[in-house]
Amino acid sequence: MAMTMNGEVQLAAPREAVWAKLNDPEVLKVCIPGCEELEKTEDNGFRAVAKMKVGPVSARFKGKVVLSDLDPPNGYKISGEGEGGVAGFAKGGATVGLAEKDGGTLLSYNVEAQIGGKLAQLGQRLINGTAKKLADDFFANFAKAVQG
Repeated sequence: MAMTMNGEVQLAAPREAVWAKLNDPEVLKVCIPGCEELEKTEDNGFRAVAKMKVGPVSARFKGKVVLSDLDPPNGYKISGEGEGGVAGFAKGGATVGLAEKDGGTLLSYNVEAQIGGKLAQLGQRLINGTAKKLADDFFANFAKAVQG
């Protein structure tokens, strides 16, 4: 099952500061809902473990994340894949852009994701609702981290 999502968030911080936080594993770990581990593996990669609950299905996903098309401080592409055992798998990517706006930074994102296994059987509306909530939670947490 494939899905797409996009949006933008206005952050009250300079673009360089937002860029630095987007590349800091400690900041990302705190912002990603359910994230238990996030550690840098190579120059532009991370190993991650996150616990997710989608409707009645709860799973611990283990996977990797890679940053590419780096264009500091304007944006990058982030892609990853994770295995959740019997729950299934998730993989996808997002293009993240940063632009100066209203004395702060406008962060825009465009996400494409794919899931399979037990998760894909839950239904498009439940999956899309959960994905939207995870994205909203991440950006709310990230906005707090940037302003804190």
